[in-house]
Order: sequence, then C-alpha cells, then structure tokens
Amino acid sequence: MKIADREIGAGNPPFIIAEMSGNHNQSLERALSIVDAAAEAGAHAVKLQTYTADTMTLDLDTGEFFIDDPKSLWKGHTAHGLYQQAYTPWDWHGPIFDHAKKRGLIAFSSPFDDSAVDFLETLAVPCYKIASFEVTDLPLIRKAAKTGKPLIMSTGMASLADLGEAVDAARSSGCKDLVLLKCTSTYPATPENTN
Repeated sequence: MKIADREIGAGNPPFIIAEMSGNHNQSLERALSIVDAAAEAGAHAVKLQTYTADTMTLDLDTGEFFIDDPKSLWKGHTAHGLYQQAYTPWDWHGPIFDHAKKRGLIAFSSPFDDSAVDFLETLAVPCYKIASFEVTDLPLIRKAAKTGKPLIMSTGMASLADLGEAVDAARSSGCKDLVLLKCTSTYPATPENTN
C-alpha cells in the first residue's frame, strides 16, 4: 500500500511515525520544533490527534470525570480539563502539516469523531489512524473508511471479536488499505501487560 508517496509493506523499509499528541504543551512554536526533531531523528511521518475536550468528555468534576486517585499524576484534575490542556487546536493543524511537508514528513492524524474526519478532509490528509480507544467506534471507522484513504488501527483495547467488527466496518465502507497495529494501551506498560 501507499501512504502519500511512501510504499508500505513487505520488501520496504520500516515506516517510522513520530507521535506528537499533546507534547506541544499548548505552544505552536513547540509543536513546530517537535516536527523539526522528528525530521532530524529520521522519522518519515508525524501524527497528531484531532479532537476537542467537548468531543471527548463531559465538563463535570464528579465521579469518573474527576481524578481523585492519590497515586495519579493528574490527581485533582478533571478529564475535561486534561483534554483541554492536551488537545491540538484545530487552527494549528494547517501550519503543522505545512511545516511537516517542508521538512519532508508525511502528516496525518487520529480523528476522534465525525467532525474531526470532516475537518481533516479539508487538509487532504493521506490516511487516518484509529486509536485503540476508538476501535469499537464503528461509525467513526466507517466515516474514515468512506474517504477511500488507508486506515491504520491500533488494537490495544480490542478483543478478537472487536477487531473482527472493526475490520468488517472498514472493509464494508470501502477501505482497501488497512493496517492493524499490535499495541498496549497501558501507559507506561508493565512487562506483564505487553503480551
């Protein structure tokens, strides 16, 4: 398969993707420097995550929405507040993607809802990455698959049955090029949890 102009698969060198995620600390300058670091390290692509705090969770400070675990780094924070700090503002995507292209990197993203797919289509992303936590979001998988672009799906949170449904949803919605990644969704992962 091809992602942008890069051949992926047996007989080709590994395709190295640098994950930006929320590591920009709400600084576009830092985000662009992460792109530079990825290029200098020899990565072939950089991946963002496209969501807003409001599309990820509810703005509540009780129950499961509030972190009160004394061992957690995020004790005393809400899920909404953490997503608000970690998300990549949508108006940064264009400058980050442009900078990545200038540095010879392929840029793409993990959408977390339909509006993110619609937005990323305006930026002509070459593929989509479905995160482990979204592998059971079959409507999202179908939406991304209908673009006709390659899909990369992480499997960390999925059972074999979940994976079957995810693959069926992608294939039945037109996805021809599909990659499943074996991953662990515990951060940091203990040796016992890495399979």
